[in-house]
Amino acid sequence: MHQGSCHCGAVRLRLPSTPTVATKCNCSLCRRIGGPWVYFEFGTVEIEGHPEHTVAYVQGDRTLSTIHCRTCGCVTHWEPLPPTPGTRHGVNLGNFDPALIASVRVRRFDGADTWTFLDE
Repeated sequence: MHQGSCHCGAVRLRLPSTPTVATKCNCSLCRRIGGPWVYFEFGTVEIEGHPEHTVAYVQGDRTLSTIHCRTCGCVTHWEPLPPTPGTRHGVNLGNFDPALIASVRVRRFDGADTWTFLDE
């Protein structure tokens, strides 16, 4: 399994499998956070240090909660609202080994305007 963490190590993540595709979004939040994002079924990513070392940010339509470390500020993941098993869960791949990031195909998504992939 692939393990990653925020900068200070207070929040640690373990992916359930090796991602092959990630998404780089340009919406008003993602363009500030970075990414890229990989997605798994909610509840399948092991997260240590959450919620005791994290803070959540909920914006706009209140469909997801963006989670960051309360110590170093790194965004680690987002959770669906409500947090229901079987729904999609986003993980910031920037918290993992650069070799993993380099091995993943990154798709560009226009979350700012058209809600379509720009590389199709």
